[in-house]
Amino acid sequence: MRSKILVSLNTKLLFLGFFLLFILCFILRSNLSSSPYPPTTSSPQSNSSEETQSSLPSTTTRPTQSCTKIPPSLANTIIHYAASNTTPQQTIKEISITSQVLERRSPCNFLIFGLGRDSLMWTALNHGGRTVFFEEDRQWIETIQQELPNLEAYHVEYDTKVSQAEELLELGQLPECTTVGDVRLSKCRLALKGLPEAFFEVEWDLIMVDAPTGYFPGAPGRMGAIYTAGMAARWRKEGETDVFVHDVNRFAEDRFSRKFLCEGYMRQEEGFLRHFTIPSHRGDMAMPFCPN
Repeated sequence: MRSKILVSLNTKLLFLGFFLLFILCFILRSNLSSSPYPPTTSSPQSNSSEETQSSLPSTTTRPTQSCTKIPPSLANTIIHYAASNTTPQQTIKEISITSQVLERRSPCNFLIFGLGRDSLMWTALNHGGRTVFFEEDRQWIETIQQELPNLEAYHVEYDTKVSQAEELLELGQLPECTTVGDVRLSKCRLALKGLPEAFFEVEWDLIMVDAPTGYFPGAPGRMGAIYTAGMAARWRKEGETDVFVHDVNRFAEDRFSRKFLCEGYMRQEEGFLRHFTIPSHRGDMAMPFCPN
């Protein structure tokens, strides 16, 4: 029992340390970028003019450097996790994969399938951007939003079952499932056409698939979420989308991410998390569904 407590405590301390490091980097970057004075150098030829100028009264005053405050979203996140007995669903190494991409791309549009105890963390890491959560359990949304009312979360219903994964994988090879287009007009069985309007309001820079439930045969499974994430990435007007899939140790997450997000687009795998970078196909509809 004591060893379990120590493991939980160590995990929590590692997470807090990770967050504090991120905040330190944020503050240092803000301070460096906000300084209006470039570094100066002196040369022997300029000494005489400097001596002359030193005898004249100064007409300008160099402002003293002010303290940069931590953004409220980051401060609230530190307080939340410091006072919480729960730890994020992903490991520190898995979280680091996504946070490195967020450091490069934020503020951005970040869509997450799943609402959990780590949701406030993702919102904070995307400070200044839009972070949206799609959740299958309406009651869970109400529970989380009572505690964290500023999170933007929407209820989503799924009509698939994990037990149908192999059948859906076969159907995914049909032409209607490999034709790039607006998912609302898709005839593919895997396309999530009834998503909240928020899904269609913006182009998503990052999409994380960590829901719906997928660990027993009667659960909805993540087949449709993975497929739809890949199609949304291909249908954006330009640029690319970073897609992350968690729990790839399971059949559906493993096979569907390889099939519809493409092994050729895979950038990294850490623990049970895979990272794909999918370019827009909209400007060149002749592009193959997966790179050769």
